[in-house]
Amino acid sequence: MTRTLEPTASSQPTDPQSRVDAWFSAFEEALTSGDVERAAEMFAPTSFWRDLIAFTWNITTVEDRDGVSDLLRHTLEGTKPSGFRTTEPPAEEDGVVTAWFEFETAVGRGQGHLRLKDEGAWTFLTALQELKGHEEPRGTRRQMGAEHGADKGRLTWKEKRQQEAESLGSTEQPYVLVVGGGQGGIALGARLRQLGVPSLVIDKHPRPGDQWRSRYKSLCLHDPVWYDHLPYLKFPDNWPVFAPKDKIADWLESYTTVMEVPYWGSTVATSAAYHQEAGQWVVEVEREGKPLTLRPRQLVLATGMSGKPNVPDIPGQDVFRGDQHHSSAHPGPDAYAGKKVVVIGSNNSAFDICGALWEHDADVTMVQRSSTHIVKSETLMDIGLGDLYSERALAAGVTTEKADMTFASLPYRIMHEFQIPLYEQMKERDKDFYDRMEKAGFWLDFGDDESGLFMKYLRRGSGYYIDVGAAELVADGEVKLVHGQVDHLTEDAVVLEDGTELPADLVVYATGYGSMNGWAADLISQEVADKVGKVWGLGSDTTKDPGPWEGEQRNMWKPTQQEALWFHGGNLHQSRHYSLYLALQLKARFEGIDTPVYRLQEVHHTA
Repeated sequence: MTRTLEPTASSQPTDPQSRVDAWFSAFEEALTSGDVERAAEMFAPTSFWRDLIAFTWNITTVEDRDGVSDLLRHTLEGTKPSGFRTTEPPAEEDGVVTAWFEFETAVGRGQGHLRLKDEGAWTFLTALQELKGHEEPRGTRRQMGAEHGADKGRLTWKEKRQQEAESLGSTEQPYVLVVGGGQGGIALGARLRQLGVPSLVIDKHPRPGDQWRSRYKSLCLHDPVWYDHLPYLKFPDNWPVFAPKDKIADWLESYTTVMEVPYWGSTVATSAAYHQEAGQWVVEVEREGKPLTLRPRQLVLATGMSGKPNVPDIPGQDVFRGDQHHSSAHPGPDAYAGKKVVVIGSNNSAFDICGALWEHDADVTMVQRSSTHIVKSETLMDIGLGDLYSERALAAGVTTEKADMTFASLPYRIMHEFQIPLYEQMKERDKDFYDRMEKAGFWLDFGDDESGLFMKYLRRGSGYYIDVGAAELVADGEVKLVHGQVDHLTEDAVVLEDGTELPADLVVYATGYGSMNGWAADLISQEVADKVGKVWGLGSDTTKDPGPWEGEQRNMWKPTQQEALWFHGGNLHQSRHYSLYLALQLKARFEGIDTPVYRLQEVHHTA
């Protein structure tokens, strides 16, 4: 028989604060007494609990009362949650009360977000923020820096750093090895440094930021500055809204220095194998051409969410006399003035490269193979991001941290329901633009369910363009547009399946990337890559995101089926936000804290 928890109509609290207080009081009482079913009944019949390692030592979402019951049955005894309390006055809109709260567990302190309906909790976010006894040295806990007094044996800060650098990888092994020194690896390295976890970030390029320096010269961030901060050290308030690639590169290099991230450039990991008995990885690297063996306990692949470049295998590539390369290797437009260029693809990189080539007087043709979602940058900033990441948001008290948690509080299962109305507004605002693109023959879409860019990104990481101007070139016919699949190359042309010949001096394959587990296959083995399974996607059963439903990003920032192997990446927002939870998981293991994982990632697809 189901218990009735609602108070009588005459005594039921009506103001938001009283309703939330009453809910938390009853919820904590149920948890303290171990009454799992009573706690589950406090959730709405359709409800979602998203946990970022606080209860589950995982990044996972459970649904409805049965899901809540299952989570609590497996985690409650070890978690011992308590102290649920609001951190600011709750608000109510359209019958939903929203509240920010904090709480404690046996080993840490957390923050969360609640959306409460009359029938119970609708969405519930719990996120671990720090480990008790292992807090970061921030604010009142910051280090002194100077050592006052007299000590003949003292070492200066510089001497300590030199000593640490000389011992790392020789007499001292890193507990965590991060392969990939882009923004993701550097952000995680900074988190681990602050948590006191011995770690090392390695990258094949000589200097931090070289990943950006090596890209085509016109590249800029398409996301605005408020969305792109790194942990601890935000961009200054005079930083441009859209940062050029070389400015980002210099920032990453200075950030690595200031945050004291242990970083080896010119270092390539050539192989890795996990030794179960010893509980460690054996990773062979070449540092500045010299072989070296590292033996970390934990291995993080921070090689980019997009994974390995997809370079198509097309008949005739061996006879083509011009230049050909993947978009990731495109050097820029300078050498191609007056040349005929065929760009295969119609997403972000394709448009950026087409635009830059056109500016340098190349004769450019874009080959569109499937439909693309386009949203104008200024429209996305206003309607899509303005309430969370903008000067407008900051003026309303929405800090970057609060925006990150707000975004995290929306379960992926229903996120598209929040996105669809926004993209309807965007369609209406930019109707003339979309009409012109369709008149030019461009195949447009807004996602399988009309939910737009963010859902496409989360589901498949491709299929969209944030228009910063190049789409106008297609609409106006300045960049020629053709449709179809490539059949083969000749000595001087790209030939489509319908027989269309496109003369070319350069072919750019803007053909996207494969799953990140492709890096695991190259570095470790295909067996381990298949054991881990596909990385990225939600299991939404939409284009390029096969089901079944996963509920979270596959294998990102959380334990995988391969012990001690982790994946870290995503855009700057994700690298900033989720690096905290990955770092806390690694810190807990370093300190020997018990970390029983609830709902370890299942494998449904290997690529």
